[in-house]
Amino acid sequence: MRIDVVTIFPDALKPFFDSALLGKAGERGLVDVRVHDLRDYTTNKHRKVDDEPFGGGPGMVMTPEPFFRAVESIAPERKTDHPRVILLGPQGPRLTQQVAHELAAIDWLVVLCGRYEGVDERVATELADEELSVGDYVLAGGEAAAAVVVDAVARLLPGVVGEPGSVERESFEDGLLDHPHYTRPADFHGHQVPEVLLSGDHAAIERWRREEAQRRTRERRPDLLEG
Repeated sequence: MRIDVVTIFPDALKPFFDSALLGKAGERGLVDVRVHDLRDYTTNKHRKVDDEPFGGGPGMVMTPEPFFRAVESIAPERKTDHPRVILLGPQGPRLTQQVAHELAAIDWLVVLCGRYEGVDERVATELADEELSVGDYVLAGGEAAAAVVVDAVARLLPGVVGEPGSVERESFEDGLLDHPHYTRPADFHGHQVPEVLLSGDHAAIERWRREEAQRRTRERRPDLLEG
């Protein structure tokens, strides 16, 4: 899978994509994450990517030209190669585990990071295939959101996570939050690991984990159980 990220702060994202799980996946050729500096696609001598909003108002708006030039340069044969272009912003549908699975099935993503007061609407309507939000809050820019999206998507690719069962049994995969996890020591400051986990009875352990997942979901995220 190839993912191109367009941002005005490439140095903020490159270390994240080059480290830990994503870095190892890149070294193994499982995912190819490329970061592009939006300012490289400007045509003015100051490499300016924003301007005052028409109609007045506070803040600055990111201009459309650099985004269009960036996508045209990254994917010159876009009509035949079919990369999915995603604009990150608070007005798009929220990223969910289901959406992450849908994106992981795509061979090529181009992710556009906004900033300032927002991005010229023509980027959303004429360039991007969709908008995507990572939650009902506003960030200073799309870089943190890009890290979230790339991480959530890439870890679903075959081979990225060493143990496939780890992904299959996580929160949201079956509509529930994950069950509690414990490891050594069995007694930590007087707090005991549930006896069932030490019993060796795999059927009982599986039943306990399922019941705990249901209980935790009812208590913390009852909205997941609606319907």
